[in-house]
Amino acid sequence: MTEPGHISLEPPTFDNRIDGFGIQNRRPDISWRFVCSDRESKGWKQHAYEIEIQRNGTQEHYQVNSSQSVRVPWPSSPLSSREEILVRVKSIGSSQDRQQHTPTEWSAWSSVEAGLLDRSEWQAQLITGQQETAPDNPIRPILLRRPFGVSPKSGKVRRARIYVTAQGVYHIYLNGTRVGDYFMAPGFTSYRFRYSYHMFDVTDLILSDKGNMLAAEVGEGWFASQLWREGRQIYGKDIGLIAQLEITFEDESKPLLITSDKEWEWNVGPMLSSEIYDGEVFDMLAEQSGWKTGSAARPGTQWTPVTVLPLPSATFTLPEGPPARATERIAPQRVFRSPSGKLLLDFGQNLVGILQIKSLMKPVGHRVEFRHAEVLEHGEIGMRPLRAAKCTDSIICSGEELNGWSPSFTFHGFRFVEVTGWSPEDELFPLTVDKVCAVVIHSDMLRTGWFSCSDSQINRLHENSVWSMRGNFLWIPTDCPQRDERLGWTGDIQVFSPTANFLYNTNGMLADWLADLALEQNDDNGVPPMIVPNVQFAKESRPPQAVWGDASILVPWALYKSFGDTAILKRQYDSMKSWLDHGCSRGEDGLWTTLLWQHGDWLDPSAPPEDPGNGQTDGVFVADAYLVYVTGVLSEISAILKEPTDKERYSADHARLKQIFQQKYITPKGMVMCDTQTSLSLALKFCLFETQAQVVAAGDRLARKVRFAKFRVATGFAGTPIVTHALSQTGWHQIAYRMLLETSCPSWLYPVTMGATTTWERWNSMLPDGTINPGQMTSFNHYALGSVANWLHEKVGGLIIIEPGWRVFKIRPIPGGTITSAQIQYESPYGRIECFWNLEGSVFSMTILIPANSSAWVFLPDQDDDELENGVLLHSGQYEMGCDFHSGPWPPQPFETLFKPPARKVNE
Repeated sequence: MTEPGHISLEPPTFDNRIDGFGIQNRRPDISWRFVCSDRESKGWKQHAYEIEIQRNGTQEHYQVNSSQSVRVPWPSSPLSSREEILVRVKSIGSSQDRQQHTPTEWSAWSSVEAGLLDRSEWQAQLITGQQETAPDNPIRPILLRRPFGVSPKSGKVRRARIYVTAQGVYHIYLNGTRVGDYFMAPGFTSYRFRYSYHMFDVTDLILSDKGNMLAAEVGEGWFASQLWREGRQIYGKDIGLIAQLEITFEDESKPLLITSDKEWEWNVGPMLSSEIYDGEVFDMLAEQSGWKTGSAARPGTQWTPVTVLPLPSATFTLPEGPPARATERIAPQRVFRSPSGKLLLDFGQNLVGILQIKSLMKPVGHRVEFRHAEVLEHGEIGMRPLRAAKCTDSIICSGEELNGWSPSFTFHGFRFVEVTGWSPEDELFPLTVDKVCAVVIHSDMLRTGWFSCSDSQINRLHENSVWSMRGNFLWIPTDCPQRDERLGWTGDIQVFSPTANFLYNTNGMLADWLADLALEQNDDNGVPPMIVPNVQFAKESRPPQAVWGDASILVPWALYKSFGDTAILKRQYDSMKSWLDHGCSRGEDGLWTTLLWQHGDWLDPSAPPEDPGNGQTDGVFVADAYLVYVTGVLSEISAILKEPTDKERYSADHARLKQIFQQKYITPKGMVMCDTQTSLSLALKFCLFETQAQVVAAGDRLARKVRFAKFRVATGFAGTPIVTHALSQTGWHQIAYRMLLETSCPSWLYPVTMGATTTWERWNSMLPDGTINPGQMTSFNHYALGSVANWLHEKVGGLIIIEPGWRVFKIRPIPGGTITSAQIQYESPYGRIECFWNLEGSVFSMTILIPANSSAWVFLPDQDDDELENGVLLHSGQYEMGCDFHSGPWPPQPFETLFKPPARKVNE
């Protein structure tokens, strides 16, 4: 029996934020999750909710008869700039054991505080220190500071907030204390249109009745550093700060406003250079220990008045996603010498971040260098995949001890570090493992999904996907984090977003990135750039590309399905329509023109190392399959947004294009043009066949293709996320398992057997003899091919979304291969979902947990899941289930006789 105390509520959250501090939306949505203190409680559902709001000394109360607990509309009047509000919620519901409605206790209060919501409220100016720097050289980071006082007449400080952004990246300090722990703030946005700013509570750092010092250091960051092949300073050469400190007092005397203006002064410090690709040079001899507080400076130090520039015309906005932070520290596993005698550190994990030097002391002028790389090649550090990026940090020593130093404005992708100028053999200050560590850095998203099973190699494969996501989600979703690139390629995140949305709460970060995608979209022809933010904006031509351009539709669609956020569809709707209506270059039949080269199934393993787009599957075929599919998706989105005219138009287009595709590419017997793993998988997963008989034939053909490939992968970007899904969709679960468990190259487990700790860009980024792939484009940290983790979550773990936001979902694990158990956990918008299954002989058992106010259709492995009604509909609670299950012969027979075709009904 459910008592009210068995269901409790977590404090409410707002929009895409974990907390409500720093909201840009005047009417933020409210969400709350349920915690079941009694796991035997079953079937609890909300019928109504209450919201209490405290604002401006008054209390508001709202009661609504609704089962909605995710993305509840803001009930009060809109927020105003700087406004602070408290919100709490109560849920009223009932269980299957007790039908009368019972309320929960009130949740704890959550606070909401708005930022500067109007451009006119920015009084700050852009300040910089003018340096004579050649366009081909890096810009030296600058130091900025401004003293200010707080009058004794003002009374006690009630509140102090600082709002800050930069052209470049910054650290900001108040009275010597660094404000915030953000890394590479304010992040990377499309500077032509949008600047992110952050707000911080600095109330406790203000010194009343004393002098105060506001100080900052600013580096190039993405604003002025080298960016790929486009050169340096593509956004501008004036790195600088925009900051606004607002102090209010308890006696309501006039607020104190300190802004970045002509009252500031500037200098240079110990950072001689700090670039994203090349690294940082730190000169201890140029340190000014007291510059952040205004105390004694280095003799001869000259501070100069700043140059004040006009405020950028771009929009200022608080980011929707979390900041990048240091999330973990890893000690080196070994310190050793390479065959050539180089000193190397091995951290045991390919990661993204920086080194922290805990303690170092060398003579004046002595130089210590740290060169970062992901892999070793024949025992030596492998720098060639980094291309032009130097990835080297340097310290010029002063003869004094350096404690707790890390680079400020750069990051690296690495597992190995080559150290010169410091060794374990040094007599006075030897290098030991306790004097250095690696700091892992990424956008500090909330981890939401976990998976493990009885196979240790599969677990490593899954962890590789997690680590690649961590490394490539640093303010924006990037393609790789190590070489001279690190950019927001749209195709990579398009294929990986369903996986990413399960592993972490990506809603805020990807929504923020999509805002830039829409802003960067070509006004003339609706084509999104292949890179967001677009660093190629100066180039005239922007040829449209399927798969990459389709991110404009499929990434917000994936966010909507995962998090139930209709607002993201509404905000991106014009972008979606623009791409489909104007961006796609079409031929006379309405499909893609055949005159335009397409990236297609990028990095198909059959493609030559230097021609990664020249794979087995025709690029236009891939583009056409995607075009039919996204047209259907947009028709669904139009219906959700209640756009009946668009719904009718896109539905008709989808039906028409699908018929043209069938006539163009599919035979009456279900054979598909190209006849590759990718072409068959796309046609199956995108439902492009006309009859069920064709589906069966294509599924059988795909299984045959996989068998005769000896279960090795033959897909690239387009086919890899869906090939195992297509096999399972047509009943070939065991073939999918056998493909997953293959270890020869190319396969998912081949990198694991080679010691990979992240997902590789190429199936053979490293060859079996330990040689790095000769292709110029070879990364050891790319998440795209790790999208197979989505199949692990859905088919091995057994969790599949049915209704957006996981309000209703399916639990149906499918045992197979040599895997005898698996467990999966997901922190959904409603609460924790769990599934653990075990197979002993033919006895299958499963334990599941369904959060309150949600429901699951549950299937045992011996049940048909063609229709939901064949399963069992269960509401919240913990359940144990079991059955007898026979998965077929294992290990496999010779591939000529492997597995009988699945029994199916064929409807012509």
